[in-house]
Amino acid sequence: MNQVVICTDGACKGNPGPGGWGALLQAGTVQKELFGGEKETTNNRMELMAVIQGLSALKRPCDVVLYLDSQYVRKGITEWIHGWKAKGWKTASKEPVKNVELWQQLDALVQGAGHRIDWRWVKGHAGDPGNEHADALANKGVDLVLGR
Repeated sequence: MNQVVICTDGACKGNPGPGGWGALLQAGTVQKELFGGEKETTNNRMELMAVIQGLSALKRPCDVVLYLDSQYVRKGITEWIHGWKAKGWKTASKEPVKNVELWQQLDALVQGAGHRIDWRWVKGHAGDPGNEHADALANKGVDLVLGR
């Protein structure tokens, strides 16, 4: 399987507010930058979108090391999602899961694309080069939706 490193990040100017997502994909010496945004969104939605877009860009099953600074996304996809699915996409307090359509999209990618994913949390804004690059891409996404 091809080995790919993906670094992701989301950004939001106000929460909710205009937001962006960024993903940096690296396979050997090849690098690909992805970014986008939405005019009215939340930081958690942009964190999810960054991961969804990064994984969606892969054309075949890969060994993925995925770096993200969102415990919400990491714990959501590796821990909480099993309970949500068992409860019909409800939380432990019987509330609907927020961003359910994005969680379902991410779940389909994780379960159906044949990737082996190593989810690695990094502290945001702490000098990690991949995270800083993904953050810059997410901010380009914000600028894009703001017409800057």
